[in-house]
Amino acid sequence: MRLFLGAFGDPGHAFPMLALGSELARRGHAVTMETWSRWKDDVEAAGMRFAAAPEYPVFPTTERPMTMYEAVVRAVSRTRPAVAEARPDVVVHDILTLAPALAGELEGVPVATLIPHVHPAPPSGAPPYSFGARWPRTALGRRMWRQLDPLVERGLRYGQRELNDTRAQLGLPPVERVHGGLSEQLVLVGTYPQLEYPRDWPAHTHVVGPLLWEPQSEPVELPPGEAPLVLVAPSTAQDRAHRLLRAALAGLGGLPIRVLATWNRRPLEGPVTVPDNTRLVEWVSYSRTMPQCALVVCHVGHGTMVRALHSGAAVVACPVAGDMGENAARLDWAGAGVRLPWRLLTPATVRLAVERALSEPALTRRAGELAAWSAANDAAARAADLVERLARERGA
Repeated sequence: MRLFLGAFGDPGHAFPMLALGSELARRGHAVTMETWSRWKDDVEAAGMRFAAAPEYPVFPTTERPMTMYEAVVRAVSRTRPAVAEARPDVVVHDILTLAPALAGELEGVPVATLIPHVHPAPPSGAPPYSFGARWPRTALGRRMWRQLDPLVERGLRYGQRELNDTRAQLGLPPVERVHGGLSEQLVLVGTYPQLEYPRDWPAHTHVVGPLLWEPQSEPVELPPGEAPLVLVAPSTAQDRAHRLLRAALAGLGGLPIRVLATWNRRPLEGPVTVPDNTRLVEWVSYSRTMPQCALVVCHVGHGTMVRALHSGAAVVACPVAGDMGENAARLDWAGAGVRLPWRLLTPATVRLAVERALSEPALTRRAGELAAWSAANDAAARAADLVERLARERGA
């Protein structure tokens, strides 16, 4: 089969698509992946053909004020020729990467959507997505959250109008559904079903499990000893001042644990004191390191969170921005971690959160259950099966 994949370049979106593309290429399909140039070598090493994606921020900035949909229109003009050249049986696009989806539609190709995190449309009665609130425990709580439905609907309708304006500029008809950027043919949700609130899924939507991939890297030396290993893994995109890392370094010294902390190749300005039980490094391979960890302290980006759970490690979640609050709420609801609100972050609260997480066996047991689910359910293989099925249906 010929397949065209598209994801913009931040790791949280590029890595799951690389996992899917690697599996499809391993099966012998001709796969083209359009993404940012930083992943070119990795795409080609996995046996795929690389196509350079237009590089623009998903959300406008002061330096680059072009709105997301303005950027999409511009990107389609570059992506459509790449899709036409590849002549794919199916286009798979990341949820935030609309140009491949629209280009595929213009070329008459079936389109699938990959959501590399929990589904952004919670079921009725749940808190709005990204609020950071948990699934309510009672029917009264669900009724209370439903009072916000009109406000949420208003925001979704605004986004629908923007999308339809974009579609009109490209010569495409409007869509009637509010989540018009999601495929009606196949949606792959790349998270644990245990992190999704109860609902009846549409027939074309499948929660396949986390799609895990990371670049090749060398192993790092762990702190010596036999005490429980705690990994401090800050976000690669948020917390530029390294507030979480600094709080962990200051708060975890003296505990009967080993700490491996990383600054994730982002400059760590000014002096820091590294306790005797801690090793501070530039970069860590999560796939090599997390299976040896009892606990992971992080900003709870989805990729870091599910890699920890895949490895059987509980999580201390300190969300700072974006969908991190939602991830922390799902983690707490699933019983596999401890939430530490950003506004309460200090060395003392990191220490308390770590002590609590290590002292509650139920958290580690639940993380182990999720790891066992991962071992029994190959997410990339399941996603690839579904993409192949969509391609076969097109050819039938």
